Amino acid sequence: MASLSEKISSGMDFSAFSKAKDLQKRLLFTLFALIVFRLGTYIPFPGTSRGFLKEFFSENAGGLLGMFNAFTGGALERMSIMALNIMPYISASIVVQLGASILPSLMALKKEGESGMRKINQYTRYLTVLITIVQAFFMAKALESAGVVTMSSMALFELSTVVSLLGGTMFVVWLGEQITSRGVGNGASLIIMIGIVAGIPNALVTILEENKTGALSGLTLIALLVLTFAVIYLVVFVEMAQRRIPVQYPKRQIGNRIMQGANSHLPLKINPTGVMPPIFASAILAIPVAIVQFSSKSDPSEWVSQLAIWLTPGQWLYIVVFGFLIMFFTFFYTGLQSNPTETAENLKKQGGFIAGIRPGKNTADYLDYVISRLTLLGAIYLAALCILPETLIAVLGVPFFLGGTTLLIVVSVIMDTVSQIQSHLIAHQYEGLIKKAKLKGRL
Repeated sequence: MASLSEKISSGMDFSAFSKAKDLQKRLLFTLFALIVFRLGTYIPFPGTSRGFLKEFFSENAGGLLGMFNAFTGGALERMSIMALNIMPYISASIVVQLGASILPSLMALKKEGESGMRKINQYTRYLTVLITIVQAFFMAKALESAGVVTMSSMALFELSTVVSLLGGTMFVVWLGEQITSRGVGNGASLIIMIGIVAGIPNALVTILEENKTGALSGLTLIALLVLTFAVIYLVVFVEMAQRRIPVQYPKRQIGNRIMQGANSHLPLKINPTGVMPPIFASAILAIPVAIVQFSSKSDPSEWVSQLAIWLTPGQWLYIVVFGFLIMFFTFFYTGLQSNPTETAENLKKQGGFIAGIRPGKNTADYLDYVISRLTLLGAIYLAALCILPETLIAVLGVPFFLGGTTLLIVVSVIMDTVSQIQSHLIAHQYEGLIKKAKLKGRL
């Protein structure tokens, strides 16, 4: 049975958008913040050779380093002050969320509600600063070893690199938080998505040029187009799919009134984690891969060169590590979001039960059984979606922008943003109905 919100959204009149002033302000703020982010990706930090970097990233466009460069909107290729983007904050979030499920002190803060979450967010920012400093220092060392530093003093270059990247990263983090609170959508996801979208036109131009020169056949181009639409369809289908567990509520007597029983459902998504596992996995892999690939340019050692080859799409080490990280973070993030015991207790307090399952522990075990299998299916879906298309594209030698990871992020973020816009429109319609009801009551 469809909920009231589903009924309203299915017949929603989007002409109400012109009257929803708050939503318009939020959308304008989001657009302005994303424009500011894009402008910031063109502000370089001093002391590097741009010619070498352009050549280096053109050679590694199909690798994981190229994917990280796309996540930053090309800021890494330009060695912008926003070259690390929001990835250090995501890495810090992983560590803090893992700690919140293990450390008693963080678990206690999590249970304190809003005040506890503010402290956890503050700890996440502190850890982001530390991670950014470490990553910026190693990036400076990698650039030095690659021989692209134009400054005479290496110490001054390292200091300026750390300060520039730290300032740029924390500004991006602040910008993402402002989008989340004052705009529409998740700020971190939108910032990553806009970086990917900004690189798609150049990728399309490159593909068309390769087709014109004969490097890419027309049949391969059609196959890529079909693969792209197939991946988009798969993402939309799976992200909207639900496993609905029927819940029954018996008749209840409250005072002199008898409340009729009702049938409802408990919706469980196949992929409740969204785009977070691939983003987490990319954030964990990106910096080590960047250091290895930069080092392979300056260090002719056989093992460094071989490691750099293994950490490219299509190679067994890349496939195993990336796939394992995606599946791990899928289970990890699902474990943080869902609590079968708490859900079973809430159903028991409300008088609801699942047909054929006793309330309490049996319900919790059943929910855990269903969620575990859905999570396994979602983890396999994410790993296959993010690895197989990019492996094929790496073999074909075309830009990776049409790969599974990027399409998953773009499609999922767009769906989430549209859903939030619909929620704001529904809220606006509710407010209009309440005002009309009050007016009629006065009359």
